[in-house]
This record gives sequence, structure tokens and C-alpha cells, in this order.
Amino acid sequence: MQQKSASPKKPTTRAALARARRPPAAADLPEGELRPLPGLDYGVLDALMGYALRRAQNALYLHFQRAVGMAEVSPQRFAALVLVVRNPGLRQGVLAQAMGLHRSGGLRLVDWLGAQGWVRREDDPLDGRSWTLHATPQGEAALQAITAAVKAHDLALLRALGPEGATLQPLLERLAAVAHLGA
Repeated sequence: MQQKSASPKKPTTRAALARARRPPAAADLPEGELRPLPGLDYGVLDALMGYALRRAQNALYLHFQRAVGMAEVSPQRFAALVLVVRNPGLRQGVLAQAMGLHRSGGLRLVDWLGAQGWVRREDDPLDGRSWTLHATPQGEAALQAITAAVKAHDLALLRALGPEGATLQPLLERLAAVAHLGA
């Protein structure tokens, strides 16, 4: 359960004030393309499925950023907005759990969505120590616009893969399930 925290302490040093004013960075933000560099020996990495998936994830993220056209909207932030819009009254802790985040990561994610004016917190009527999440009209409009761009991004990538593209998502879902079971 997501506990409400007491009022945060005010920063006292100049460095702490600067950190407090700085917007939180997206944890999954790649700094650049992850392409093989000519002449560099990657050793076992070239044979590992996980490393190939990491390269693909990096490329997909950068393509997502170009398609959406909003540098701060990451795939993670988009997914969180989808879940809040589709599940009014979702508890903040459940959102974090659904996204595989620690409670503190869920808190930062909701803080960012709230700062955009897309999500608001309300007291949980069943547990006064928790919050529920609700999309604002601005959040619903943002989701509609972002979703159109994300669907076009997804379709472009599937088309680029050709006929095999349709098999990729089910294989990735199966891989996630197998890895979760510890096979």
C-alpha cells in the first residue's frame, strides 16, 4: 500500500536547493544510439539474446521519442498514463506494482504525471493512508494525442519487419513469461 508521506523537509544547502528545483530524469532515458562500433570486440555480448534485446529496446525508445515528439514522455510515462486513464481510482501502489516499480519509483512517476496536469491524487475512501489516481481532462486529451503517435510508431516498426513482425510480440510475451518462471 502506498503510504502518504509527511511534508518533505526543505533543502538547506545551495546544492540541495538546485537538486530540489531540477525535474526528475526519466530512469529509462537512453543517451544515444546503442550501435555496434566497428573494430570493438564485443565478445560474448554478440551471442547473448539479452544484449540484442537491450540494443533493440534502446532503438525502440529513441524511435518512440521521435514519434511522440515530446522528449519527456517516455514509454514508461505513457504506460502509466494509459493505466490511470483506463482504471479510474487506481491506487498509487497498485500502479507501481503493475509497472514493476518500487513504491518510490511509482511516487516519482505519479509526481511527474501530476506536474503535467494529467493526473490528480485523491484520498482513498477505503484507506485514508493511501491515494487513488484519476486522470484529468488534460490527461485524457494528452493520452489520446500520444496514443495516436505511439500506434503510428508501432505500425511503422511492424511494417519494417515484414511478415515476421506479427510473430514478434507473442514471442516476446512468451519470453517474459518463461524468464519470470526462472526457466
